[in-house]
Amino acid sequence: MNTLLTAARRPPWYREPWPWFLASLPASAVVAGLVTVWIAATNSDGLVVGDYYKAGLAINQTLARDDAARAMNLAATVHESDGTLAVTLTGSLPAWPELLQLTLAHPTRPGMDRTLTLHHAGAGRYRAVLPPLAAGKWHVQIAGPQGNWRLAGVLHTPFDAAVTLAASHTPQPSQGD
Repeated sequence: MNTLLTAARRPPWYREPWPWFLASLPASAVVAGLVTVWIAATNSDGLVVGDYYKAGLAINQTLARDDAARAMNLAATVHESDGTLAVTLTGSLPAWPELLQLTLAHPTRPGMDRTLTLHHAGAGRYRAVLPPLAAGKWHVQIAGPQGNWRLAGVLHTPFDAAVTLAASHTPQPSQGD
């Protein structure tokens, strides 16, 4: 008789916590899977190159531009002052170009990349209005007017100090190779 009374006083299964806890585990996996599908469908992966072969061939052109900058002994100092980006270019150019292209590329977000036109201000100094940039690491590249040379490097925003860019050095193979 005791067993009948105990079974009659027991609450229904949906009022017990354990069935809900056990059902929540697979339900949370389903929700996480749906969220993952939504994230994958709405965000593109900017790090994947569509035509990797063509991108590989472009490396040779980039190396030639670095070699041209190295042959002219080019270097640039980049700093920010009151919302203006100032660049001082040194080296043995035949003449100071009137315009230079400066590219600020975000390492992971191509939508944040900026291209600025630097205007000559005399004696190898160039200026451009600096748009607002997110704090963090940026790849910077300065190219000549015909794109025949380039200087590249990394800078961090907000600007704490001037950054010097120089032509990158091509690694030389060792004697054992």
